[in-house]
Amino acid sequence: MPGKAPDRARAIALRTRLLAAMLGPLLGAAAIIGVGGATLISDVVRRTNDRVLGGALGAIAETVQVERGEVTLDLPPAAFGMLENSERDNVYYRIAVGRELLTGYADLPAPDPATMTVDQPRYRFARYRDQGIRIAEVKRMLPRIAQPVIIQVAETLDNRKALAERLIFALLLGEVALVGVAVLLLRPALGWSLRPLARLRRTVEARDGSARPDFSPLDAGPLPNELHPLATAFDHLLAQLDKATGGVRRFTADASHQMRTPLSVLKVQVELARRGSSAALDEIADAVQRLERLVTQLLALARAEEGGVSPPLEAVDLKEVSSAVIGRLINQAIQAEVELNLDAEDGESYRVQAHRTLVFEIIANLIDNGIRYNRRGGTVTVILTREAEHILLTVGDDGPGIAPEHHGRVFERFFRAVGPNGAEGTGLGLAIVQSAASRMGASVEIANGGPGTRISIRFATRDTAVEPSL
Repeated sequence: MPGKAPDRARAIALRTRLLAAMLGPLLGAAAIIGVGGATLISDVVRRTNDRVLGGALGAIAETVQVERGEVTLDLPPAAFGMLENSERDNVYYRIAVGRELLTGYADLPAPDPATMTVDQPRYRFARYRDQGIRIAEVKRMLPRIAQPVIIQVAETLDNRKALAERLIFALLLGEVALVGVAVLLLRPALGWSLRPLARLRRTVEARDGSARPDFSPLDAGPLPNELHPLATAFDHLLAQLDKATGGVRRFTADASHQMRTPLSVLKVQVELARRGSSAALDEIADAVQRLERLVTQLLALARAEEGGVSPPLEAVDLKEVSSAVIGRLINQAIQAEVELNLDAEDGESYRVQAHRTLVFEIIANLIDNGIRYNRRGGTVTVILTREAEHILLTVGDDGPGIAPEHHGRVFERFFRAVGPNGAEGTGLGLAIVQSAASRMGASVEIANGGPGTRISIRFATRDTAVEPSL
């Protein structure tokens, strides 16, 4: 029964995310433009109306003259005509010599002449008759007149407000239309932009109905730069799956082939035992022992190559594990008349970062090979050596050794080199050693030359440990 897929919390759709990511800055920009535009409109309206108000002020100020020692003026109708507008704003004026009113509205807010510059128009807002007004005023100095002449022209603000509101409304209407059109265009644009992702999804889904898993690289056509890393990573994952499943298929085929031989022997010897052959029982016992060893080593190899997340490395004392393995295999060595030795400096630390179970399997398989392929009266020695950045674990024997032409194949699964003494194993011992060492980031070496076989495992110390492979 296939495992149930884990429940995944649904996040916001990618199309919605992209739409929100685009609309958010667009609305923010529209708000900034709206505020800036409203400020600019208010300033333009103020400047434009002030220019008209200033023109009326200048027209009136030009008529102020001195005749026979007195200030006279002639209010031109055109000065007030230019202030007429559709909103029918009220217009007020005031002309005074010093504090003395010459003509106009006496209660119009008067300025302080000391704060004004001669012939320099000035504008300000004020309240008059419960209305907001804009006042344009100028100070003039006339010949033979000691007091300054103050000319003021004012108008209410209805036209300014109406004009500013119309322009701001037009601005907001344009922004709303722009955002609306953007929303309408963004959805099809996003659909077009996400089309390569949909094509990639369809390519993956098309492989779901295949009778045999297809681990070949994806062919989804041209992809944007943003999707290239995803497709490359997926192709890499497919290649790893292809390698893993291929290894499982080969391992299963080889294992079934290797197990067929002892099972066939068992079947034949059982028939012979039924016919009364006493020698058949010995053959059955030998076949069972070989089958048991094969199954044990297949399980050990599976443990050494198991996938998934590797457990964290731990401190492992190679000397302690070597002593434990020798104690476990001492009876086998006695039966084979082989001596087991451990060569390590007293008081020296041989701790490495590794997995104790895998280290035990490595040493056990190397010592087992040393016993199995050795001569009677031979020795198997475990040597521990500390180097600058590594600790070297070497298992050597004084048996016939491995032929040099076989050095490149001894780590292959089920490869067996039959020794001169006729001993034959399962062909898995050194494959287990290689796989277990690789999982811990250690390296395996075979010494060339000299009698016997010497296989070394080089463990990095904690400071220089490499990343273990999974």
